[in-house]
Amino acid sequence: MTQAQDKLRGWAAARRTILAGLRFTSLRLRLVVVFALVALTAAVSASGIAYWLNREAVLTRTREAVLRDFQQEMQNRASALALHPTQEELEGAARQMANSPQGFSVLLIAEDEAGSTVVGNSDLDDFSLDDVPKSLQKAVNREQKLTSGNEHPHHLYWQQIRDGGHPYLVGGAKVIGGGPTGYMLKSLEPEAEDLNSLAWSLGIATGLALIGSALLAQAAATTVLKPVHRLGTAARRLGEGKLDTRLRVSGTDELADLSRTFNRAAEALEKRVADMSAREEASRRFVADMSHELRTPLTAITAVTEVLEEELDAETGSVDPMIEPAVRLVVSETRRLNDLVENLMEVTRFDAGTARLVLDDVDIADQITACIDARAWLDAVELDAERGITARLDPRRLDVILANLIGNALKHGGSPVRVSVREEGDDVLIEVQDHGPGIPEEVLPHVFDRFYKASASRPRSEGSGLGLSIALENAHIHGGELTAANSPDSGAVFTLRLPQDASVLMEEEEDRRERGSRGNRKKNGKSGEGDGCKGSDGKGTNGSKGEAR
Repeated sequence: MTQAQDKLRGWAAARRTILAGLRFTSLRLRLVVVFALVALTAAVSASGIAYWLNREAVLTRTREAVLRDFQQEMQNRASALALHPTQEELEGAARQMANSPQGFSVLLIAEDEAGSTVVGNSDLDDFSLDDVPKSLQKAVNREQKLTSGNEHPHHLYWQQIRDGGHPYLVGGAKVIGGGPTGYMLKSLEPEAEDLNSLAWSLGIATGLALIGSALLAQAAATTVLKPVHRLGTAARRLGEGKLDTRLRVSGTDELADLSRTFNRAAEALEKRVADMSAREEASRRFVADMSHELRTPLTAITAVTEVLEEELDAETGSVDPMIEPAVRLVVSETRRLNDLVENLMEVTRFDAGTARLVLDDVDIADQITACIDARAWLDAVELDAERGITARLDPRRLDVILANLIGNALKHGGSPVRVSVREEGDDVLIEVQDHGPGIPEEVLPHVFDRFYKASASRPRSEGSGLGLSIALENAHIHGGELTAANSPDSGAVFTLRLPQDASVLMEEEEDRRERGSRGNRKKNGKSGEGDGCKGSDGKGTNGSKGEAR
């Protein structure tokens, strides 16, 4: 691999690094950086070209003027010397030639009558033959013939050199046909200083241009991104549920079209959500009203069925044995219908956001024991819980969760059902594990859905189909979580995670509700009454027995 390829790879890697870094910065910064890079490239290119053109012009003008004067002096002075001049004659001619306005030093070399080399220098100490490059001496001393095509009776050669860090122009010529050889040394330091001043000026101009371009880019980016920022803010407000958010549109450019499109989409979304909310509210109100209306006749029916059930249990013979199965069916279905109505009312409270916690300090082991004992499950449930694990929860809602989980485990998984309790950080974990076949993998994602059936051919369950859904909602209202999984050994495992102190979440919820209420008062100019569901008295059942999965 060549060195050039290594350099190309290095540049490519650096470019990829810069581009990767820009991807993780803001759009404003990227616009400013790109604009500044383009401006910097243009400014550096323009400054470089301007410097190069000025440098060539200055050096060419100086060189031509110096060489022209030196050429003229060689023609006027050196050519007029004798064929074999003395040193005094050479030095006199050299000093006369050096009096040129261009201010160069002159060195003349010739042979005297004895064939010895004679040197005449305008500056005895400063300019010698050692200062002349060998290549220039060789070119000057090359033998040439005087022809009609020659402009002058000698040829002129020049070369730029640096000595001690300073630039010089060296020129040389020899009289063709015999005569002295002349060399000229001209310092280019004034021109170099002028070029350095020009370079500094161009550098300062480039820096100012870069700063100006960055400021211009910032202003342009602000102008371009202001509508984008407004659009982003409006989109965030829309995502927060403020569906009345709209953008003020002016102009006919692409960003204005984008704002109009956003407004149309927001308007359509607001109408759709309002329509869906109205339908959902109507459906929820219908369910709540129906549940409320059913409670009165169900109460009467339940009282009658309880009397019939007592007669059956008493075995007094007052009930015809032929209708005894029908009576027991009516009693069972009435109880199931009563549970369904109560669960529907509980669901409507969750949907309407009117469900509230009534917190108390609860010993988890005592609460589980009470739940099991109240339903006569002591022989079928194994409890692994240390006493002293307490939490500030709603005991009624915790009882509903436990009754649903343990009842389902007994109904579908079989006994013994194992209930374990442990502390984990600031949470309490309650696991309910059965020893049944477990839950099919395709059913697991839907196990908490309302009225979900794994198969359409599945026989009707004795439960309401809402138990696990209500258990999940009760976990959420505490700020907890309820999950279902299959045990590696056998059976299903339901894990309930609850905070040990739900009062913090309750206070946050109250603050949020209060802020929302103040916002509605500001918006509507008055405080409206809540649309609570009929019959939502905040009281629920003592538990839900064995709801179907």
